[in-house]
Amino acid sequence: MRSRTAFFLSLGALLLFSPCEPARAQTGNMPGTTLPISKARGTILLDGVLDEPDWAEAAIATNFYMNFPYDTALAPFQTEARLTFDEHNLYISFVCYDDDTPDIVQSLRRDFEFGDNDNVSVMIGPYNDRINGFWFSITPLNIQLEGTVATGGAREDSYNPVWDNKWYSAVQKYEDKWVAELSIPFNSIRHKNGVGEWNITFLRWDRKRNLVSSWIATPIQFIPASFAYSGQLLWTEPAPHSKYNISLIPYLAGSAVRDPGIEANRSGNDLEAGFDAKVGITPSLNLDLTLNPDFSQVEVDRQVINLTRFEFQFPELRQFFLENNDIFERAGFPAIRPFFSRRIGLAADSTGNIRLVPILYGARLSGSLSPKWRLSLLNMHTRESPALGLPAQQYTVAAVQRNFWKQSNIAVMWVDKSSVGITESDTARFFNRDLWVTDSEGELRLNRYNRVFCVDVDLFSADNRWMLYSFYSLSFDPLHTAESQSGAVWVQYNARNLEIGGGHSLLQRNYIAEAGFVPGQMIYPGMHATNFSLNTRFLPKNSSIAVMGPRAEAEILHLPDGTLADHSTSLGYAFEFTNTSSLSMDASHTYQLLTVDFHPLGNDRYTLFRRGEEYRWQSVRLRYRSDQRKLFNFSFESIAGGFYNGSNLGISGQLNYRYQPYGSLSVRMNYNDIRLPDNYGQQRLLLIGPRADLTLTDQIFFTVFVQYNQLMDNINLNTRFQWRYKPASDLFVVYTENYLPAPFASRNRALVLKCTYWLNL
Repeated sequence: MRSRTAFFLSLGALLLFSPCEPARAQTGNMPGTTLPISKARGTILLDGVLDEPDWAEAAIATNFYMNFPYDTALAPFQTEARLTFDEHNLYISFVCYDDDTPDIVQSLRRDFEFGDNDNVSVMIGPYNDRINGFWFSITPLNIQLEGTVATGGAREDSYNPVWDNKWYSAVQKYEDKWVAELSIPFNSIRHKNGVGEWNITFLRWDRKRNLVSSWIATPIQFIPASFAYSGQLLWTEPAPHSKYNISLIPYLAGSAVRDPGIEANRSGNDLEAGFDAKVGITPSLNLDLTLNPDFSQVEVDRQVINLTRFEFQFPELRQFFLENNDIFERAGFPAIRPFFSRRIGLAADSTGNIRLVPILYGARLSGSLSPKWRLSLLNMHTRESPALGLPAQQYTVAAVQRNFWKQSNIAVMWVDKSSVGITESDTARFFNRDLWVTDSEGELRLNRYNRVFCVDVDLFSADNRWMLYSFYSLSFDPLHTAESQSGAVWVQYNARNLEIGGGHSLLQRNYIAEAGFVPGQMIYPGMHATNFSLNTRFLPKNSSIAVMGPRAEAEILHLPDGTLADHSTSLGYAFEFTNTSSLSMDASHTYQLLTVDFHPLGNDRYTLFRRGEEYRWQSVRLRYRSDQRKLFNFSFESIAGGFYNGSNLGISGQLNYRYQPYGSLSVRMNYNDIRLPDNYGQQRLLLIGPRADLTLTDQIFFTVFVQYNQLMDNINLNTRFQWRYKPASDLFVVYTENYLPAPFASRNRALVLKCTYWLNL
């Protein structure tokens, strides 16, 4: 009780004595500002020279307003945007006024890191719902990036940069500006017939000066690309659409594999073929098909040293699962996701390494039915995998979303995971732990199917000042008939000098989402948690500090009988500097009542932390990131203090050097010195990952990535050559090998040659 009282007294003091700057009136373009678009009468030649009459006659989006590091004036280096179109393409041009300060463009690699490169972007919402859309970015060296926008772009995770599509661009550099022309085929984006207005905004990311500006004036606490702060694109005549919109993307892949640990010392050569297809049912509704898909070109996961009781969530990088995936992946809350697409086609083996599960086919129908309704249907079938103890499995997911008010929505989702042909007598064949659950009698049994129902409601005020996220979910399987619910609610308020949020979540003991991500399923026999967060912003005038302020977080977790299981609080202070560097300091207190036997080192030779034992500890954390504009830059994090009944000193960071624009070298490191008493164990753990990225041209890329993980006792080598010989068409050569560190020896290796070709029919 004393610690909780002290926490809230400290929190009150922080709020009372935090300096605040009054909000200043915005004088730039306001949300809803219109920009007309007319059809081109001539041909637009992509050359970075705006000498066509249609550009001279096009309406201009100008008077870009600052968003960061201040939001009280016009941008010192202005931007102009123009649009026009023809029967097949949407054309966008930018004039980005500049001086002779060297640009920051880290490499020639397509799909660059948005925040680390000078660029200009367009965000378009073709459904005019202020919730969903697309964005396209271009750098001064004509390097492309595109992605999808969800939840109105209100949060950083609303933007998915992994989505890939075909479009064209050209850039010209001048003494006082750089000019970009973009051509986006209407076939590459989904849009609804009869919608005479689109949401649209433009964003200039001037990294070399650390300035962010946008066409619509956006307060500093909000993302300037969000649709709450967008204008309206007015079509003088309806946006055209193709009667037939079919793309076929076949692939051919050859591989040489040696893997003694899989399928009875598998070794040999394979030749695989398959295809993806995109069929435009309507301009806003798309059918994606895949047969025998291959994802060997997808970059390997960045490994982590996981000292927690919970599974680590890696991001989805496979293209087939990405477009319109926001309805699926945002169902629930981060700690309770009813559906997680990485459960399909990927599974952990007995050593914890992720292995591929062959996918036979898949289909997804997704898009907009009307300005208010969206739909997403997915069906995937995986083959039996004897080496992983998995039968053939069928996944079916269906979701429908209804938008209301200005940018709020309700979504309903159904998830069905079924094992094909499985019986109780298959206990020896299908040994994978993902198939086994504890029934109502406390016994482990094979689970033939798992189904989940979920309802999500997201409410946003028109200016993103208020946000409410909530969901309710119910699971079904043949072994449980009660206590299978979950749900949560989170309310957040964003003001100029204050961001505060709080919520409550429930996870009952029999809630099981086998095709989802619920790390607490195996840890807690039911729980309910209360969370709270607070960030304050102080905006100093005429200072090297752009934003600073205290922050606080708290989580209190109880078991169903009211027993306190987890309690964590943290207090800190953070600085963002005008030179792109940042610094933060935090102190935290942790309490845990273990509900399962556990050891962070996962080693049988150590004494386990036993169920029912209580632990309390304190720690401090320091984070620093240097000026990211420098050719050599780094980030650093250190945590020191207690750890269960002992202590831990953790140091992590990354060193980066870029040879602009032809590539970069980096080394990522994570070190933990864990000191526990008696036979609980003392160990120094190291994860180190050197990486080299070479971009020989804007079409040829080469990456070498090595990871040594002491906790997993593994060295991983991944090399990846990519030649983008045509838009959205690639040749890949990928070599992967895993080594046993001591004695140094190969565990498995694979060489893959893969060619894809994007064909519009």
